[in-house]
Amino acid sequence: MKTSTETQGHLSAIATCAIREFRMIATSYSILLVMIGGIFVYGLLYNYMYAPNLIREAPVTVVDKSNTPLSRAYARLLDASPQVAVYSHAPDMPAAKTKMKTDRTVGIVFIPEDFESRVGRGEQSVFLAFGNTSAFLDFAALEEAAAGAMRELDGRVRPDMAVFLPPPALYAMSQTPAAEVVGTALYNPTEGYGSYLIPAVLIIIIFQTLLMVTGMIAGRERYEGTLLFHARNGLGFGRMADAVAGKTFAYCTLYAVFALFLVGLLPGLFSIPHIGSGWNTVMLFIPYLLATCFFGLTGSLFFADSESPILMITFFSVGLIFLSGISYPLELMPWYWRAFHFVIPAPPAVLAFIKLNSMDATMADIRTEFLTLWLQCAFYFVTACLVLRYNIRRAMGRRLTARMGRQ
Repeated sequence: MKTSTETQGHLSAIATCAIREFRMIATSYSILLVMIGGIFVYGLLYNYMYAPNLIREAPVTVVDKSNTPLSRAYARLLDASPQVAVYSHAPDMPAAKTKMKTDRTVGIVFIPEDFESRVGRGEQSVFLAFGNTSAFLDFAALEEAAAGAMRELDGRVRPDMAVFLPPPALYAMSQTPAAEVVGTALYNPTEGYGSYLIPAVLIIIIFQTLLMVTGMIAGRERYEGTLLFHARNGLGFGRMADAVAGKTFAYCTLYAVFALFLVGLLPGLFSIPHIGSGWNTVMLFIPYLLATCFFGLTGSLFFADSESPILMITFFSVGLIFLSGISYPLELMPWYWRAFHFVIPAPPAVLAFIKLNSMDATMADIRTEFLTLWLQCAFYFVTACLVLRYNIRRAMGRRLTARMGRQ
């Protein structure tokens, strides 16, 4: 009977804390703005920006100062590439820039006067490509098309350059068979940038906004002095665990809905790869959301007000994607960066989600990342309870000091 009473007391404390968290979220415009803006607006905006995924026939202007058969051949190869189309030829750079400023073109390819003469002397020739960085996919398409056209032109002209080689090198080149390199990106055969980036960004959005929400609420409690609410039943570890569990229940309930929107609805709307098992994704998100909540509550030690989390967390997106191992192999990272991969919940979750969502992996294939998230849950749950108790004791000390000062 005593055990049943204690269990009811713990459940009551958890429910009370969860209701209080829901109320704090619902009555804070800044927190609602972060959640709605970060999840819905940010998620839709990112997908909309990369919705084309692949750029085809992007208009560019060619400034051909060489005006030779070789330069015209390069312009024709550039126009034949699938990424860009030669919209017009301009006599000089000011005229080409005018067209780019008026949004008629997205880039400029400048061919200098000595383009063919340098090739005729057996030297390396150069060209310049200018892109409008207001849309990075346009810039990437221009760079890819310009480089591809130059490689094709180089292959056509290279045999004529044999006259500049010494006899030993000429003999070696004549005896070397040509190598044909054909590559296809695994699980992204179209090499679309959105297909590669968006699934990782969706996980990062969940991580960052959830950290902001937990940090803003913790900072608000410390600033307003309402943190002592959690000390009404004592400062024992069990009472702190009740408070942490109540907070986590509120956050995970909301973010389960947000995760359904981000990784369930948006990929279908914007044709993002989504070939994995939905059940496996749910299994992954259970430890991921828990670990992120506990990690955020542990990090509340450093948040003295509700504004500091926004300033401290917002700009870590690129670093988190780097640590995940999808933009740079983990095996090539220094040991300390690999260690950070296992310390923060987002990197292993991103890597696991990419395997599940874009590569149709099984739970056995993400065993390392899955176990890492559960170990983080256990560790950060303990640290979250300790940090909450430490913050409460500091708040009690400040209140006692203030009373003594008034006396």
